[in-house]
Amino acid sequence: MDYRYTGDACKRLFEAYEADAEPFPTASSMNFPRWDHRRAELGLLRRLLFPRCWNADELLEERSRVRETLSELGSIYCRGIRPYTGSDPSATVDGVLDRLPDLRETLKRDVEAAYKGDPAAKSYVEVIRSYPGFQAIMMQRVAHVLYEADTPEYARELTEYAKTVTGIDIHPGAEIGDHFFIDHGTGVVIGETATIGDWVRLYQDVTLGALHFEAEEDEEKTLKKGYKRHPDIGNTVVIGAGTKVLGPITVGDHVSIGANSWVTEDIPPKTSVYVSEHPTQERKRSE
Repeated sequence: MDYRYTGDACKRLFEAYEADAEPFPTASSMNFPRWDHRRAELGLLRRLLFPRCWNADELLEERSRVRETLSELGSIYCRGIRPYTGSDPSATVDGVLDRLPDLRETLKRDVEAAYKGDPAAKSYVEVIRSYPGFQAIMMQRVAHVLYEADTPEYARELTEYAKTVTGIDIHPGAEIGDHFFIDHGTGVVIGETATIGDWVRLYQDVTLGALHFEAEEDEEKTLKKGYKRHPDIGNTVVIGAGTKVLGPITVGDHVSIGANSWVTEDIPPKTSVYVSEHPTQERKRSE
């Protein structure tokens, strides 16, 4: 469908580009190699949110080009939403695009968290271009706005596509706070009703999932929908690789959970959890 964005996000994004300061990139014409993708949504979103990192200098030079790119992205969103709703989604898409300047500021805090939380990170630009956890949360934060706007099916399409690119599965319904960082990331799963506070760091193969499912009373073999079944994670929490946090439990603030833990009960604040007895490793020499 023909969509034309008329809101003020283009003005606010254009001003935000000019306000960028170190350690975020501030130079134009950085001229990175092209990075093409099968679906256009991720590429357009990258260009709008971090134009210096994705060869979009034209957005830094002309506000009208920001509006054109917003309209291009909005047109794709409209085409994605309409088959599910059967109605004109322009108002919904306007609301999503209006949120992009604020989401950009949130994502900049995610970049900061990744840089500060990973000794291997050499620059903010590296995080923005290379870190799969950042690509996943960038798409999820936008998809979450669509989810809240009662377009959950298309929102899920976006996060599923991000999973094919990153190996990270974050449901668009999950509520995620500021300064969020997934390190390495492969195999991370975050369920629909999970909530995550500020300054949370996850490592690869972490699951914030459901422990049990409830069935609908009147429908055979149909699982109940729309109820709380995933954990709530507090602020300043670190969850180690391979850990499974399952069920509608609460993990308090300032908690550290060691690798390969299995957590199905509430954890109070300021607690460390770890596997106390690791299996004994044996070696046998081959003849």
